[in-house]
Amino acid sequence: MSPERLARITQMLNQRQPDLTVFLEQVQKPHNLAAIVRTADAVGVSDVHATWENKAKRLSGSTATGSQNWVNVHSYDSLTDAVQALRAQGMQVIATNLSETAIDFREVDYTKPTAIIMGQEKHGISAEALALADQDVIIPMVGMCQSLNVSVASALILYEAQRQRRLSGMYNGECRLPDHETQRILFEGGHPIFAKLCKQKKLPYPPLDEKGQINASEEWWLAIRTAKKSVAQ
Repeated sequence: MSPERLARITQMLNQRQPDLTVFLEQVQKPHNLAAIVRTADAVGVSDVHATWENKAKRLSGSTATGSQNWVNVHSYDSLTDAVQALRAQGMQVIATNLSETAIDFREVDYTKPTAIIMGQEKHGISAEALALADQDVIIPMVGMCQSLNVSVASALILYEAQRQRRLSGMYNGECRLPDHETQRILFEGGHPIFAKLCKQKKLPYPPLDEKGQINASEEWWLAIRTAKKSVAQ
C-alpha cells in the first residue's frame, strides 16, 4: 500500500460515524440502493441495514451497490429483528412518513445515535415500521409533488445529520470504529489482491505495520504463495 493510499483510507476512517445509520425497508431498485449507499459513504456512515422483499431481491440488492467496499450492508429476515438490533446499539429510530404527527426532518437531534428508516419506493414506510419508530418526519415540499425519490430523501436527511454533527465537533478526525474493523478495511482497501486470496483460501488477515505494510508470519506467506499457484493453475 502506498503512503498516499494509507493516508486516504485513514482519513476516511477517522470521519466515520458508527452511531448514524440508515435502515432500508424493502427498497428494491438497484439504482436507489447504489445511490443511498454512496451517500452513506460520503457523509461517513459505516453501516446500512436492510430488509428485502424476497430472497432474490435480497441477493441482488446487497450486491448492486458499488460503494459497498466501504460501507457494510446488514440484511435481516424481519423488520422487528432489524429494529431490535438498532435499539440494542442505543439508537433512536426515525421514520420518514407523511402524517399529522410527523415533524420537519431538521428538528430531529441527529447528534444522538440515530437510525433513519426509509421506505419502499411504491408503498413507503409500513405501518409496522411506523409503530416501531420513535418519531416520524417529513421533508417540507411546496410544489405539486408530495414525496421525493427515496435516494434523494435519504441524501437530504443524511446531510442534515452531517451538518449537525459537524457543528457539534463529531467529525473531529478521531477514529470511532473498533480496531478490528479499521484493520479489516485497511487491509481490504490497501491490499485487495491479498484480501481476495485470503477469502478464497479462508486465511485470516495478517496485521499491518504503521506504514500499512503486511506484517505476517512465514507460514502465512507460504499459504499465500500456495494459494497464488492454485489460482494460476
